Amino acid sequence: MPVAVNQTTIESGPLLIGSPPGIRVVRLPNGRAASARLVAGQVDAATGSETQATLSAVLRPQLRVILTLAECHYRMVGRRSAGIHRIADLRGKRVAYTPATSSEYFLRVMLATAGLDLADIAPVKLEPEAMPPALVRGQADAMAMWEPHPQNAIDALGQDAIVMTDPRKPPHAYFERFNLNTTTAVLNDPARRAALVRAIRTIAEVSQELTAHPRKHWPALSQAVNAPVSVIEKAWPQFRFPARLDTESLIAVLTDMEPWAAGVQKRAPRSRGELAAMLDPGVAREAGR
Repeated sequence: MPVAVNQTTIESGPLLIGSPPGIRVVRLPNGRAASARLVAGQVDAATGSETQATLSAVLRPQLRVILTLAECHYRMVGRRSAGIHRIADLRGKRVAYTPATSSEYFLRVMLATAGLDLADIAPVKLEPEAMPPALVRGQADAMAMWEPHPQNAIDALGQDAIVMTDPRKPPHAYFERFNLNTTTAVLNDPARRAALVRAIRTIAEVSQELTAHPRKHWPALSQAVNAPVSVIEKAWPQFRFPARLDTESLIAVLTDMEPWAAGVQKRAPRSRGELAAMLDPGVAREAGR
């Protein structure tokens, strides 16, 4: 069973180092590419943030979220030398983000805590790996991104780095739910469904190992995602690996996120019931999760 996986994110760890039986991991450079493979029917499952699932399910209504692989707190990093000490200081500043991703959603949520929107900043649209160098070179004043890129920026900037938080609910305005997604066609196929059940059991075992003995697995994860062990170690407190599907929590997040997704796709927002239909906990239950 081919499963598209973002090979650049720590969140993908349970699949990248776990080698679930019956699964062929298709390594891709980002979550958008992984989701696109699932939407096109080229793979049977794919990893991705809840933002990508929200967008992709419009293009392929048969998409279903079946497991949360990881949860990750996002961090916003700025340059003190650019006069940035809090979110309100971003007005008029050059802020890097990746459009139509969780990076953009995170940025909008953070800006809203200070009564700002994208119109109040100078957007710098970049891919994740380009953001820390842009801050160092002074081409951007701040960035909104997932790990390990904020940690890379913090390391590169040293004392000039400022990590901004949501003053209403510090330290995080948003944390990502990074999921395993599939389609109803796969779920209705007994053989492929059974393969997913077996895979989820292995994912759960690996997730428990990552939680209990992370240092043991950092070298393999470092090689898998091409990030130094030292960076993974410093970013590690931002992560959890639940290997479950909390439908109640996730539907609340999707409901909050839907107006943003509708704006990105220039369509009417879906109802809570329509969003709830994206979640299918059945396979996780069969796997004992």
